[in-house]
Amino acid sequence: MPRKCVSRRTFLGAAAAVAAPLIVPQGVLAAPGRPGANDRIVIGQIGPGGMGRYHLGRLRDQIAVICDVDDHQLARAMQIARPETQTCKDYRRILDRNDIDAVLITAPDHWHGLMTVQACEAGKDVYVEKPSSVTIEEGRAMVKAARRHGRVVQVGSQGRSAPNAWRICSCLRNGELGNVSRVECWHYENPVGGDPAKNGPAPDYLDWDMWLGPARWVPYNPDRVHANFRWFLDFGGGQVRDRGAHVLSLVNWFLDLDEKGPVRVTAVGEPPHKGLYDCPTTMEVTWEFKDPNLTIVWKQPGNVPKGSNARFGAVYYGDKGSLIVGGGDGSGLSSDASAYEPPAGSAPVYQSPGHHEDWFECIKSRKRPIMDIAPAHNAAKLCILANLAYRLGRPLDWDHASEQFIGDEQANRMLGNSGRGPWHL
Repeated sequence: MPRKCVSRRTFLGAAAAVAAPLIVPQGVLAAPGRPGANDRIVIGQIGPGGMGRYHLGRLRDQIAVICDVDDHQLARAMQIARPETQTCKDYRRILDRNDIDAVLITAPDHWHGLMTVQACEAGKDVYVEKPSSVTIEEGRAMVKAARRHGRVVQVGSQGRSAPNAWRICSCLRNGELGNVSRVECWHYENPVGGDPAKNGPAPDYLDWDMWLGPARWVPYNPDRVHANFRWFLDFGGGQVRDRGAHVLSLVNWFLDLDEKGPVRVTAVGEPPHKGLYDCPTTMEVTWEFKDPNLTIVWKQPGNVPKGSNARFGAVYYGDKGSLIVGGGDGSGLSSDASAYEPPAGSAPVYQSPGHHEDWFECIKSRKRPIMDIAPAHNAAKLCILANLAYRLGRPLDWDHASEQFIGDEQANRMLGNSGRGPWHL
């Protein structure tokens, strides 16, 4: 079937019409991989629901086309978009276009890996929401594609671009806590819900097969889609992969762990006793590192430390003291180190101008952004390893260099998936 885009007017007023090409002033659109006049970066967005609406609101003037497999999601997005913005239901139509410089991927997690790889292959720079992938093999493929094709890939762990994040990072990097040997993360439980009795045919406005894409086939259920995808191990992976991607991104950045990994991971949790969701309600994860000698713990629920009103965050324990960092997914980042001033001569820490702004600057300079795909993959690995240890019900020994489990072939077979139909790496 031909892949076509339609304008907002066509979408809202004459669905049967075939859209004309997007028309903008001459010189504004860019050549492949190069910003256009006045450094305007033209973006195609895939998946404008949920967090995607936030990005659409902020980047509205640069988004030329929006894709979603749900007509209702597209209609809501078109209330925010510019009148001339086009729409389509097959994301490959965006990748086909030479007038698109970059792709904003805000589709559900199980699509992140494949879409990012294909966007890099098509010569597009990428902003992809966190977590970067749902399997280790996907994340590895994303890094390789970005490097092979020279693409700038920013992952949406916005905490690194929070206004005071660099101060907290400077505090810890400058040894104000001494040797940090333990980090305890706290978060509230995964929800219980979803009604299996709602399984049935998908509504006409939703392409269910396309929504599933590379994931294994399951029957349509309204309790699986949109924000609820987070509570399924195949699609989202629960709080440890959702907010964990934010919190653990900061742990890695603050402690200079972007190129390091654990040697062992242990996870236990209480599975839900009713409903459709399959992520564990409660969960405790321990990642053990040897270089440096460090233990990171995720407790769900965890005890909110005295003095913090954040619903999630982490406490850093060093031999000179401890530091509470509340939040982690953006502007809500809080800590006693938020006013820290690095001493003269201390090692500089990059201060992001903002997560979108950092991405745009790197598209122009071709430098790597603050949450480049490689450190994002490293943070996502922690989340993925946690869920694998929970699913297998035993500690897992991990070799960071080879990205393989040691002496555990069953676990190694779970590092990737074969995809479904045409949707595979």
